Amino acid sequence: MASTYELVQDFNRRNKGTVRWFRTRKHADLVDRSLNPNEKVLFAFVGQYDDSHGTLFDTAVLALTNDRVIVAQDRLILGYKVISITPDMFNDISIDAGLIWGFVTIDTIKEKIYFSNMSKKGLLEIKKMISSYMLEAKKKFYSQKNENS
Repeated sequence: MASTYELVQDFNRRNKGTVRWFRTRKHADLVDRSLNPNEKVLFAFVGQYDDSHGTLFDTAVLALTNDRVIVAQDRLILGYKVISITPDMFNDISIDAGLIWGFVTIDTIKEKIYFSNMSKKGLLEIKKMISSYMLEAKKKFYSQKNENS
């Protein structure tokens, strides 16, 4: 199985133009360290973890696993940040393509996750992967919930 960093690099080779900085490997390694024993990364990409094209130094990795979505950011000076989004927390995803870059917004019950300065070419792949992931994960979550009731 490919590491998260290899999946991110593969995505970047297919979709050039996303703004990212030098700590991509650190962010990806943080995802790998955050995985549960039987959890596997299915898809991953890197981008600016914010809602503005003006901020260029907030790189983070978003990974879809067989259990959840993980957003990981290994900070240069003050530690790290890991967000785990389970299927019961998903609301929706929106994509906004601008002149040069695009935005990805994942809406959850508690917060919105923003990735900006994304390659316009990669936006449709991100939308397809996350949307299908959300639908399948919710079906699986609710069928297990009904079985346990």
